Amino acid sequence: MSFDNQKHYAIVKLEEAARIIKQATNELPILRKRLERLKENKPKAREVYSDLQQQKNKLLSAFNTAILSLLEMELNEMAEYSVKLSCSVKAFHIMTPDYSKLCSVLLDYISKLPITDTAETKTTNAAIIGRLMANVKMGYYPTDIEHIKYIANGIAFPEDITVNLLDPCCGCGLALHTLAGENNCNTYGIELDRYRAEESLTRLNRVGFGSYFRSRISNEAFHMMLLNPPYLSVMAEGGRNTRSEKRFLIDALSHIIYGGVLIYIIPYYRLTSDICRVLCDNFTDLTVWKFMGNEFQKFKQVVVMGVRQKRQNGSALVAKLAALALQPDSIPELSELPENRYILPKIAKKVELFKGAEFNVAELEEQLKKSNSFSRLFEKNKIDSDVKRPLLPLNIGQVGLIGGSGLINGIVECDTPHIIKGRIVKETNVNKEENHNNKGELIGTTVYETRSNKMIFNLLTPQGFVSLSDYVENTINNDTDRKDE
Repeated sequence: MSFDNQKHYAIVKLEEAARIIKQATNELPILRKRLERLKENKPKAREVYSDLQQQKNKLLSAFNTAILSLLEMELNEMAEYSVKLSCSVKAFHIMTPDYSKLCSVLLDYISKLPITDTAETKTTNAAIIGRLMANVKMGYYPTDIEHIKYIANGIAFPEDITVNLLDPCCGCGLALHTLAGENNCNTYGIELDRYRAEESLTRLNRVGFGSYFRSRISNEAFHMMLLNPPYLSVMAEGGRNTRSEKRFLIDALSHIIYGGVLIYIIPYYRLTSDICRVLCDNFTDLTVWKFMGNEFQKFKQVVVMGVRQKRQNGSALVAKLAALALQPDSIPELSELPENRYILPKIAKKVELFKGAEFNVAELEEQLKKSNSFSRLFEKNKIDSDVKRPLLPLNIGQVGLIGGSGLINGIVECDTPHIIKGRIVKETNVNKEENHNNKGELIGTTVYETRSNKMIFNLLTPQGFVSLSDYVENTINNDTDRKDE
Protein backbone atom coordinates (compact mmCIF):
# COMPACT_ATOMS: atom_id res chain seq x y z
CA MET A 1 0.00 0.00 0.00
CA SER A 2 1.35 3.46 -0.86
CA PHE A 3 1.98 6.13 1.76
CA ASP A 4 -0.73 8.27 0.19
CA ASN A 5 -3.34 5.65 1.10
CA GLN A 6 -2.20 5.39 4.71
CA LYS A 7 -2.73 7.36 7.88
CA HIS A 8 0.00 7.96 10.35
CA TYR A 9 -0.48 6.22 13.68
CA ALA A 10 -0.56 9.53 15.60
CA ILE A 11 -3.47 10.79 13.47
CA VAL A 12 -5.41 7.55 13.90
CA LYS A 13 -4.94 7.61 17.68
CA LEU A 14 -5.99 11.27 17.83
CA GLU A 15 -9.17 10.43 15.91
CA GLU A 16 -9.88 7.58 18.35
CA ALA A 17 -9.39 9.93 21.30
CA ALA A 18 -11.75 12.49 19.74
CA ARG A 19 -14.46 9.82 19.29
CA ILE A 20 -14.19 8.79 22.94
CA ILE A 21 -14.37 12.42 24.11
CA LYS A 22 -17.42 13.07 21.93
CA GLN A 23 -19.07 9.92 23.23
CA ALA A 24 -18.44 11.12 26.78
CA THR A 25 -20.16 14.46 26.09
CA ASN A 26 -23.27 12.50 25.13
CA GLU A 27 -23.26 9.88 27.89
CA LEU A 28 -22.09 11.82 30.94
CA PRO A 29 -25.18 14.13 31.18
CA ILE A 30 -27.50 11.15 30.61
CA LEU A 31 -25.86 9.12 33.38
CA ARG A 32 -25.94 12.10 35.74
CA LYS A 33 -29.69 12.63 35.21
CA ARG A 34 -30.30 8.89 35.68
CA LEU A 35 -28.37 8.99 38.94
CA GLU A 36 -30.52 11.90 40.11
CA ARG A 37 -33.71 9.94 39.40
CA LEU A 38 -32.44 6.84 41.22
CA LYS A 39 -31.03 8.54 44.31
CA GLU A 40 -33.70 6.92 46.46
CA ASN A 41 -32.82 3.46 45.07
CA LYS A 42 -29.35 3.02 46.53
CA PRO A 43 -28.39 -0.28 44.80
CA LYS A 44 -29.30 1.11 41.37
CA ALA A 45 -27.74 4.47 42.20
CA ARG A 46 -24.44 2.79 43.05
CA GLU A 47 -24.42 1.02 39.66
CA VAL A 48 -25.05 4.27 37.80
CA TYR A 49 -22.42 6.06 39.92
CA SER A 50 -19.90 3.35 38.97
CA ASP A 51 -20.78 3.77 35.28
CA LEU A 52 -20.34 7.52 35.63
CA GLN A 53 -16.91 7.05 37.18
CA GLN A 54 -15.86 4.63 34.44
CA GLN A 55 -16.93 7.09 31.76
CA LYS A 56 -14.84 9.79 33.42
CA ASN A 57 -11.80 7.46 33.50
CA LYS A 58 -12.24 6.73 29.78
CA LEU A 59 -12.37 10.46 29.16
CA LEU A 60 -9.09 11.01 31.04
CA SER A 61 -7.45 8.12 29.18
CA ALA A 62 -8.55 9.66 25.87
CA PHE A 63 -6.94 12.94 26.86
CA ASN A 64 -3.64 11.17 27.56
CA THR A 65 -3.77 9.55 24.11
CA ALA A 66 -4.54 12.89 22.49
CA ILE A 67 -1.67 14.60 24.32
CA LEU A 68 0.90 12.04 23.15
CA SER A 69 -0.37 12.22 19.57
CA LEU A 70 -0.21 16.02 19.57
CA LEU A 71 3.35 15.92 20.91
CA GLU A 72 4.33 13.59 18.08
CA MET A 73 2.77 16.02 15.60
CA GLU A 74 4.84 18.77 17.24
CA LEU A 75 1.67 20.72 18.13
CA ASN A 76 3.09 21.67 21.51
CA GLU A 77 0.68 24.50 22.31
CA MET A 78 -2.33 22.26 21.69
CA ALA A 79 -0.69 19.54 23.76
CA GLU A 80 -0.16 21.97 26.69
CA TYR A 81 -3.78 23.08 26.45
CA SER A 82 -4.83 19.42 26.47
CA VAL A 83 -2.82 18.82 29.65
CA LYS A 84 -4.55 21.73 31.40
CA LEU A 85 -7.97 20.63 30.22
CA SER A 86 -7.25 17.09 31.39
CA CYS A 87 -6.37 18.38 34.86
CA SER A 88 -9.67 20.29 34.96
CA VAL A 89 -11.61 17.18 33.93
CA LYS A 90 -9.82 15.16 36.60
CA ALA A 91 -10.82 17.72 39.24
CA PHE A 92 -14.43 17.83 38.03
CA HIS A 93 -16.78 16.31 40.60
CA ILE A 94 -19.13 13.81 39.01
CA MET A 95 -21.94 14.74 41.41
CA THR A 96 -22.09 18.24 39.91
CA PRO A 97 -25.75 18.72 38.90
CA ASP A 98 -25.11 20.58 35.62
CA TYR A 99 -22.77 19.08 32.99
CA SER A 100 -23.58 21.60 30.24
CA LYS A 101 -20.48 23.75 30.73
CA LEU A 102 -18.16 20.70 30.76
CA CYS A 103 -19.73 19.30 27.58
CA SER A 104 -19.49 22.65 25.83
CA VAL A 105 -15.76 22.88 26.60
CA LEU A 106 -15.19 19.30 25.41
CA LEU A 107 -16.99 19.88 22.11
CA ASP A 108 -15.02 23.07 21.54
CA TYR A 109 -11.81 21.13 22.22
CA ILE A 110 -12.70 18.48 19.63
CA SER A 111 -13.34 21.16 17.02
CA LYS A 112 -9.80 22.49 17.50
CA LEU A 113 -8.11 19.13 16.91
CA PRO A 114 -6.39 18.74 13.50
CA ILE A 115 -8.65 15.92 12.37
CA THR A 116 -11.55 17.70 10.67
CA ASP A 117 -11.86 18.62 6.99
CA THR A 118 -13.05 22.19 7.44
CA ALA A 119 -11.49 24.93 5.38
CA GLU A 120 -9.71 26.32 8.45
CA THR A 121 -7.92 23.06 9.24
CA LYS A 122 -7.18 21.64 5.77
CA THR A 123 -3.97 23.64 5.32
CA THR A 124 -2.74 22.84 8.82
CA ASN A 125 -3.63 19.16 8.45
CA ALA A 126 -1.81 18.87 5.12
CA ALA A 127 1.38 20.31 6.63
CA ILE A 128 1.20 17.99 9.65
CA ILE A 129 0.51 14.88 7.58
CA GLY A 130 3.24 15.81 5.11
CA ARG A 131 5.79 16.18 7.91
CA LEU A 132 4.80 12.90 9.59
CA MET A 133 4.81 10.89 6.38
CA ALA A 134 8.15 12.39 5.32
CA ASN A 135 9.57 11.10 8.59
CA VAL A 136 8.07 7.69 7.89
CA LYS A 137 9.79 7.53 4.50
CA MET A 138 13.17 8.42 6.02
CA GLY A 139 12.91 5.42 8.30
CA TYR A 140 16.47 4.98 9.59
CA TYR A 141 17.84 6.98 12.53
CA PRO A 142 21.26 5.87 13.80
CA THR A 143 21.76 6.49 17.51
CA ASP A 144 24.09 9.38 18.30
CA ILE A 145 27.45 7.91 19.34
CA GLU A 146 28.17 10.53 22.00
CA HIS A 147 24.98 9.51 23.78
CA ILE A 148 25.94 5.84 23.47
CA LYS A 149 29.17 6.68 25.30
CA TYR A 150 27.15 8.12 28.19
CA ILE A 151 25.12 4.90 28.31
CA ALA A 152 28.30 2.78 28.27
CA ASN A 153 29.64 4.81 31.18
CA GLY A 154 26.59 3.76 33.20
CA ILE A 155 27.20 0.03 32.63
CA ALA A 156 29.56 -2.10 34.74
CA PHE A 157 30.99 -5.04 32.78
CA PRO A 158 32.31 -8.13 34.61
CA GLU A 159 36.00 -8.78 33.97
CA ASP A 160 36.34 -12.54 34.31
CA ILE A 161 33.58 -13.71 31.92
CA THR A 162 32.53 -12.94 28.36
CA VAL A 163 29.15 -11.21 28.15
CA ASN A 164 26.76 -11.36 25.19
CA LEU A 165 25.26 -8.15 23.78
CA LEU A 166 22.31 -8.05 21.35
CA ASP A 167 20.95 -5.32 19.08
CA PRO A 168 17.84 -6.47 17.12
CA CYS A 169 18.03 -3.31 14.94
CA CYS A 170 21.79 -2.89 14.69
CA GLY A 171 22.02 -0.70 11.58
CA CYS A 172 25.70 -0.37 10.68
CA GLY A 173 26.70 -1.83 14.07
CA LEU A 174 28.43 1.31 15.32
CA ALA A 175 26.18 1.81 18.37
CA LEU A 176 26.62 -1.71 19.76
CA HIS A 177 30.33 -1.67 18.92
CA THR A 178 30.73 1.58 20.87
CA LEU A 179 28.71 0.21 23.77
CA ALA A 180 30.93 -2.89 23.99
CA GLY A 181 34.11 -0.82 23.86
CA GLU A 182 37.21 -2.68 25.01
CA ASN A 183 35.24 -4.93 27.35
CA ASN A 184 35.15 -8.72 27.07
CA CYS A 185 32.03 -9.02 24.91
CA ASN A 186 30.50 -11.00 22.07
CA THR A 187 28.31 -8.70 19.99
CA TYR A 188 25.28 -9.90 18.00
CA GLY A 189 23.11 -7.84 15.67
CA ILE A 190 20.15 -8.22 13.30
CA GLU A 191 19.69 -5.80 10.41
CA LEU A 192 16.99 -5.67 7.73
CA ASP A 193 18.95 -3.60 5.21
CA ARG A 194 21.62 -5.71 3.47
CA TYR A 195 24.10 -2.87 2.88
CA ARG A 196 24.05 -1.78 6.52
CA ALA A 197 24.20 -5.43 7.64
CA GLU A 198 27.33 -6.04 5.55
CA GLU A 199 28.93 -2.93 7.06
CA SER A 200 28.05 -4.07 10.59
CA LEU A 201 29.96 -7.32 9.96
CA THR A 202 33.16 -5.29 10.18
CA ARG A 203 32.27 -4.23 13.74
CA LEU A 204 30.23 -7.02 15.34
CA ASN A 205 31.00 -10.69 16.00
CA ARG A 206 27.78 -12.01 14.47
CA VAL A 207 25.18 -10.37 12.23
CA GLY A 208 21.90 -11.86 11.05
CA PHE A 209 20.49 -10.55 7.76
CA GLY A 210 16.79 -9.84 7.22
CA SER A 211 13.79 -9.23 9.46
CA TYR A 212 14.26 -9.74 13.19
CA PHE A 213 10.78 -11.26 13.42
CA ARG A 214 11.79 -14.13 11.13
CA SER A 215 15.14 -14.70 12.83
CA ARG A 216 15.90 -17.49 15.31
CA ILE A 217 17.76 -16.46 18.46
CA SER A 218 18.32 -18.18 21.81
CA ASN A 219 16.24 -16.99 24.76
CA GLU A 220 17.82 -15.93 28.05
CA ALA A 221 21.27 -15.86 26.48
CA PHE A 222 22.20 -12.14 26.46
CA HIS A 223 23.49 -10.06 29.35
CA MET A 224 22.37 -6.78 27.76
CA MET A 225 20.13 -5.72 24.88
CA LEU A 226 20.30 -2.39 23.06
CA LEU A 227 16.90 -1.82 21.46
CA ASN A 228 16.38 1.24 19.27
CA PRO A 229 13.44 0.06 17.15
CA PRO A 230 11.85 1.89 14.22
CA TYR A 231 9.30 4.36 15.56
CA LEU A 232 8.12 5.75 12.27
CA SER A 233 5.68 3.04 11.34
CA VAL A 234 2.21 3.87 10.04
CA MET A 235 -1.09 2.13 10.38
CA ALA A 236 -3.22 1.52 7.30
CA GLU A 237 -6.89 2.38 7.42
CA GLY A 238 -8.77 -0.58 8.82
CA GLY A 239 -5.46 -2.16 9.94
CA ARG A 240 -4.22 -3.18 13.34
CA ASN A 241 -3.20 -0.63 15.94
CA THR A 242 0.32 -2.02 16.32
CA ARG A 243 3.42 -0.01 17.04
CA SER A 244 6.80 -1.40 16.08
CA GLU A 245 8.28 -0.14 19.38
CA LYS A 246 5.89 -2.29 21.37
CA ARG A 247 6.16 -5.32 19.10
CA PHE A 248 9.97 -5.28 19.22
CA LEU A 249 9.93 -4.90 23.01
CA ILE A 250 7.51 -7.77 23.59
CA ASP A 251 9.21 -10.16 21.16
CA ALA A 252 12.82 -9.36 22.07
CA LEU A 253 12.79 -9.10 25.88
CA SER A 254 12.90 -12.90 26.26
CA HIS A 255 16.47 -12.93 24.88
CA ILE A 256 17.75 -11.17 28.01
CA ILE A 257 18.83 -13.32 30.94
CA TYR A 258 17.18 -12.65 34.30
CA GLY A 259 19.27 -9.94 35.89
CA GLY A 260 20.34 -8.68 32.45
CA VAL A 261 19.97 -5.05 31.39
CA LEU A 262 17.63 -3.50 28.82
CA ILE A 263 18.53 -0.27 27.01
CA TYR A 264 15.37 0.88 25.23
CA ILE A 265 15.52 4.04 23.10
CA ILE A 266 12.22 5.63 22.01
CA PRO A 267 10.70 9.11 21.67
CA TYR A 268 9.31 10.21 25.03
CA TYR A 269 5.77 10.53 23.64
CA ARG A 270 5.82 6.78 22.85
CA LEU A 271 6.08 5.99 26.55
CA THR A 272 2.40 5.06 26.45
CA SER A 273 0.58 3.17 29.19
CA ASP A 274 0.60 -0.14 27.29
CA ILE A 275 4.38 0.02 26.75
CA CYS A 276 4.86 1.10 30.36
CA ARG A 277 2.85 -1.95 31.47
CA VAL A 278 5.17 -4.28 29.53
CA LEU A 279 8.19 -2.59 31.11
CA CYS A 280 6.82 -2.63 34.66
CA ASP A 281 5.74 -6.27 34.40
CA ASN A 282 9.10 -7.55 33.17
CA PHE A 283 11.75 -5.17 34.52
CA THR A 284 12.76 -3.71 37.84
CA ASP A 285 14.92 -0.68 38.72
CA LEU A 286 13.47 1.24 35.75
CA THR A 287 14.94 4.68 35.01
CA VAL A 288 14.39 7.15 32.16
CA TRP A 289 17.02 9.54 30.74
CA LYS A 290 16.52 11.98 27.89
CA PHE A 291 18.94 12.85 25.12
CA MET A 292 20.65 16.22 25.34
CA GLY A 293 20.44 19.52 23.49
CA ASN A 294 19.66 19.52 19.79
CA GLU A 295 19.48 15.73 19.71
CA PHE A 296 16.46 15.79 22.03
CA GLN A 297 14.90 18.76 20.25
CA LYS A 298 15.19 16.94 16.92
CA PHE A 299 14.22 13.36 17.79
CA LYS A 300 12.64 13.66 21.29
CA GLN A 301 14.45 10.48 22.35
CA VAL A 302 14.72 9.02 25.83
CA VAL A 303 16.54 5.96 27.15
CA VAL A 304 14.63 3.56 29.38
CA MET A 305 16.91 1.25 31.38
CA GLY A 306 15.91 -1.65 33.58
CA VAL A 307 16.87 -5.07 34.92
CA ARG A 308 14.92 -8.08 33.71
CA GLN A 309 12.94 -9.96 36.34
CA LYS A 310 10.44 -12.79 36.43
CA ARG A 311 7.13 -11.53 35.07
CA GLN A 312 4.93 -9.97 37.73
CA ASN A 313 1.97 -7.61 37.99
CA GLY A 314 3.45 -4.14 37.63
CA SER A 315 0.19 -2.25 37.15
CA ALA A 316 0.75 -0.15 40.28
CA LEU A 317 3.93 1.32 38.75
CA VAL A 318 2.54 2.14 35.29
CA ALA A 319 1.01 5.53 36.06
CA LYS A 320 4.23 6.94 37.51
CA LEU A 321 6.30 5.82 34.53
CA ALA A 322 3.72 6.96 31.95
CA ALA A 323 3.47 10.38 33.63
CA LEU A 324 7.01 11.17 32.46
CA ALA A 325 5.73 11.36 28.88
CA LEU A 326 3.53 14.26 29.88
CA GLN A 327 6.35 16.03 31.72
CA PRO A 328 9.48 15.71 29.56
CA ASP A 329 11.13 18.64 31.34
CA SER A 330 11.24 16.54 34.51
CA ILE A 331 13.26 13.75 32.85
CA PRO A 332 17.01 13.97 33.72
CA GLU A 333 19.51 14.19 30.90
CA LEU A 334 21.65 11.21 29.93
CA SER A 335 24.79 13.05 31.06
CA GLU A 336 23.48 12.66 34.62
CA LEU A 337 23.48 8.85 34.44
CA PRO A 338 25.86 7.73 37.25
CA GLU A 339 28.91 5.68 36.39
CA ASN A 340 28.30 1.91 36.69
CA ARG A 341 24.64 2.57 37.52
CA TYR A 342 23.71 -0.88 36.14
CA ILE A 343 25.85 -3.99 36.70
CA LEU A 344 25.77 -6.84 34.20
CA PRO A 345 25.34 -10.26 35.84
CA LYS A 346 28.44 -12.42 36.27
CA ILE A 347 26.88 -15.47 34.60
CA ALA A 348 28.57 -17.36 31.78
CA LYS A 349 26.13 -17.95 28.92
CA LYS A 350 26.48 -19.48 25.47
CA VAL A 351 24.35 -18.36 22.53
CA GLU A 352 23.29 -21.73 21.15
CA LEU A 353 21.09 -20.39 18.34
CA PHE A 354 21.58 -17.28 16.23
CA LYS A 355 20.24 -17.34 12.67
CA GLY A 356 19.06 -14.43 10.56
CA ALA A 357 16.04 -14.62 8.31
CA GLU A 358 18.26 -14.74 5.20
CA PHE A 359 21.27 -16.88 4.39
CA ASN A 360 24.22 -14.60 3.72
CA VAL A 361 27.58 -15.53 2.29
CA ALA A 362 29.20 -12.43 3.77
CA GLU A 363 28.62 -13.52 7.37
CA LEU A 364 29.73 -17.07 6.58
CA GLU A 365 32.94 -15.72 5.08
CA GLU A 366 33.61 -13.55 8.14
CA GLN A 367 32.98 -16.46 10.50
CA LEU A 368 35.30 -18.76 8.55
CA LYS A 369 38.04 -16.15 8.70
CA LYS A 370 37.76 -16.09 12.48
CA SER A 371 37.59 -19.88 12.80
CA ASN A 372 40.41 -22.46 12.50
CA SER A 373 37.95 -25.20 11.53
CA PHE A 374 39.04 -25.37 7.89
CA SER A 375 42.74 -25.40 8.68
CA ARG A 376 42.14 -28.20 11.14
CA LEU A 377 40.00 -30.05 8.61
CA PHE A 378 42.71 -30.04 5.93
CA GLU A 379 45.62 -30.40 8.29
CA LYS A 380 47.49 -33.68 7.72
CA ASN A 381 47.42 -36.08 10.58
CA LYS A 382 50.83 -36.82 12.08
CA ILE A 383 50.36 -40.51 11.35
CA ASP A 384 49.61 -39.72 7.69
CA SER A 385 52.70 -37.56 7.28
CA ASP A 386 55.21 -39.90 8.94
CA VAL A 387 57.01 -42.74 7.17
CA LYS A 388 55.02 -45.89 7.77
CA ARG A 389 56.82 -49.01 8.98
CA PRO A 390 55.10 -52.31 9.77
CA LEU A 391 55.44 -53.50 13.36
CA LEU A 392 56.37 -57.02 12.14
CA PRO A 393 57.73 -58.35 8.82
CA LEU A 394 55.00 -59.04 6.29
CA ASN A 395 54.22 -62.63 5.36
CA ILE A 396 53.83 -63.65 1.75
CA GLY A 397 50.01 -63.38 1.82
CA GLN A 398 50.14 -59.81 3.19
CA VAL A 399 52.66 -58.89 0.50
CA GLY A 400 50.22 -60.18 -2.08
CA LEU A 401 47.29 -58.14 -0.67
CA ILE A 402 49.35 -54.97 -0.49
CA GLY A 403 50.70 -55.46 -3.97
CA GLY A 404 47.25 -56.17 -5.41
CA SER A 405 45.86 -52.99 -3.82
CA GLY A 406 48.49 -50.92 -5.61
CA LEU A 407 50.32 -49.71 -2.50
CA ILE A 408 53.55 -51.41 -3.61
CA ASN A 409 53.96 -49.38 -6.75
CA GLY A 410 57.05 -47.22 -7.12
CA ILE A 411 60.71 -46.80 -6.28
CA VAL A 412 62.17 -48.70 -3.37
CA GLU A 413 65.18 -46.98 -1.89
CA CYS A 414 67.55 -49.49 -0.29
CA ASP A 415 71.05 -50.92 -0.72
CA THR A 416 70.01 -52.13 -4.18
CA PRO A 417 67.48 -49.51 -5.40
CA HIS A 418 64.76 -50.77 -7.73
CA ILE A 419 61.32 -49.93 -9.07
CA ILE A 420 58.49 -52.31 -8.30
CA LYS A 421 54.98 -52.48 -9.71
CA GLY A 422 52.37 -55.06 -8.73
CA ARG A 423 49.22 -56.13 -10.52
CA ILE A 424 46.67 -58.96 -10.47
CA VAL A 425 45.76 -61.03 -13.54
CA LYS A 426 42.70 -63.27 -13.48
CA GLU A 427 43.19 -66.69 -15.21
CA THR A 428 40.88 -69.65 -15.89
CA ASN A 429 42.28 -73.22 -16.45
CA VAL A 430 40.05 -76.01 -17.83
CA ASN A 431 40.80 -79.74 -17.18
CA LYS A 432 38.74 -82.77 -18.26
CA GLU A 433 38.50 -86.19 -16.56
CA GLU A 434 36.81 -89.23 -18.16
CA ASN A 435 34.52 -91.34 -15.99
CA HIS A 436 34.22 -95.16 -16.52
CA ASN A 437 31.94 -97.78 -14.98
CA ASN A 438 33.12 -101.01 -13.38
CA LYS A 439 33.15 -102.66 -16.82
CA GLY A 440 35.56 -100.02 -18.14
CA GLU A 441 32.96 -98.34 -20.30
CA LEU A 442 33.03 -94.54 -20.72
CA ILE A 443 29.99 -93.09 -19.03
CA GLY A 444 30.85 -89.41 -18.93
CA THR A 445 33.40 -86.63 -18.66
CA THR A 446 33.98 -84.26 -15.72
CA VAL A 447 35.21 -80.77 -16.62
CA TYR A 448 37.14 -78.82 -13.97
CA GLU A 449 37.44 -74.99 -14.29
CA THR A 450 39.99 -73.37 -12.02
CA ARG A 451 39.87 -69.57 -11.68
CA SER A 452 42.93 -67.99 -10.10
CA ASN A 453 44.15 -64.50 -9.30
CA LYS A 454 47.68 -64.36 -10.51
CA MET A 455 49.85 -61.83 -8.74
CA ILE A 456 52.65 -60.38 -10.84
CA PHE A 457 55.46 -58.23 -9.51
CA ASN A 458 57.60 -56.53 -12.13
CA LEU A 459 60.92 -55.17 -10.93
CA LEU A 460 63.26 -52.86 -12.77
CA THR A 461 66.74 -53.10 -11.32
CA PRO A 462 70.12 -51.81 -12.38
CA GLN A 463 70.77 -55.34 -13.68
CA GLY A 464 67.61 -55.42 -15.79
CA PHE A 465 63.93 -56.45 -15.68
CA VAL A 466 62.78 -59.20 -13.29
CA SER A 467 59.29 -60.75 -12.93
CA LEU A 468 58.17 -62.53 -9.76
CA SER A 469 54.88 -63.83 -11.13
CA ASP A 470 55.71 -67.56 -11.00
CA TYR A 471 56.70 -67.38 -7.40
CA VAL A 472 53.65 -65.56 -6.22
CA GLU A 473 51.15 -67.58 -8.25
CA ASN A 474 51.72 -70.72 -6.19
CA THR A 475 50.73 -68.85 -3.02
CA ILE A 476 47.29 -67.84 -4.25
CA ASN A 477 44.26 -69.96 -3.32
CA ASN A 478 42.32 -71.04 -6.40
CA ASP A 479 38.56 -71.33 -6.77
CA THR A 480 37.50 -74.62 -8.50
CA ASP A 481 34.20 -75.38 -10.24
CA ARG A 482 33.21 -78.94 -11.25
CA LYS A 483 30.91 -79.84 -14.12
CA ASP A 484 29.79 -83.35 -14.99
CA GLU A 485 29.01 -84.16 -18.59
